[in-house]
Amino acid sequence: MCIMNKTAEKVSQLPSIRSFMQQADLTAKKSLGQNFLFDLNLTGQIAAAADLSEGTVFEIGPGPGGLTRALLLAGAQRVIAIEKDRRAITFLDHLVRASDGALELIEGDALTLPLWDIGQAPRQIIANLPYNIATPLLISWLSHAEAFSSMILMFQREVAERITALPGDTHFGRLAVLANWRAETEILFDVPAEAFTPPPKVTSSIVRLIPRNMPLYPCNQATLEKVTQIAFSQRRKMLRASFKPYGGEALLESLDINPQLRPQELDIVDFCRLAERLEPQF
Repeated sequence: MCIMNKTAEKVSQLPSIRSFMQQADLTAKKSLGQNFLFDLNLTGQIAAAADLSEGTVFEIGPGPGGLTRALLLAGAQRVIAIEKDRRAITFLDHLVRASDGALELIEGDALTLPLWDIGQAPRQIIANLPYNIATPLLISWLSHAEAFSSMILMFQREVAERITALPGDTHFGRLAVLANWRAETEILFDVPAEAFTPPPKVTSSIVRLIPRNMPLYPCNQATLEKVTQIAFSQRRKMLRASFKPYGGEALLESLDINPQLRPQELDIVDFCRLAERLEPQF
C-alpha cells in the first residue's frame, strides 16, 4: 500500500470533527469571516473537482479541517493550509500527525503570503474562502495566475455570478473582466447556507478558475483594474462620459470602440486595449 493510501486510511479512522470540537474551544469567529463546513458529501464533492495526483494544494482558512480531511482522503500529495487563527492551528495538530507529512500548516495571513512562490508546481488553491477577504485574495492570485493550474474556490453566490459573468450579462463588471482576462471560469455547484456552522445568510457557490496559458490580451493588471474601476463606477453612463477626462469620445473612436456603449456591453479585450492605451497616463 502506498504512503498516500496509508495517509487516507489514517485520516478516515479519525473520530469525527464534531467530537474533537466538543473537547476544544473552537467556535467560528465572525471577525475572521469563519463559517465551518462539516458536510462530508460537499467537502468530498469539492475535492473531487480537482486533480490531486501531483503538486501542491493550498487551502485558505481550514478552520476545524473539514475540507482538509476531504483533500487528504481524496489523495492530495501535499496540502499547505494557511490559517490566521491560532486556535485552529492547535486544533488541527491531530490531523497533521495523521497525515504522515502530507499536511503542513502555516500560521499567517493569506493576503500577504506569496503562494505562487511556495510549494511545488503544479499548484492549486482549493478553499472555502472567508467572505470578507475573498475578492482581494482572488485579485491578488490572478496577478500570478500562471503559477497555478487551477483554483477551486467558494464565494457568496452573488460574487460567483460576478466572477463568471460575460459581456452583456447583468452581473458583468470589474471582477468578471479581471477574472476572465486571466482564466476560464465556471460555477460548479451551489452550497446551501444550512451546510455551514454557523449558517451564513446567503447561498454559496463553488467556482473553478483554470488559468489561461496567456492572458486574453497583453496589458498591465494594475492599469486594467483602474480602467475597469473608472468604467464600472458609473455603470449607467456611456463610456464617452466615464472616460471624458482621458479623451472621451476621441479616445474610444481611435480604438474602434463605440463611445455610446455602456461598460457592461464592452468586450474584455477592448477593456485591455483601453488599459494599454491609457497606461502612460496612470
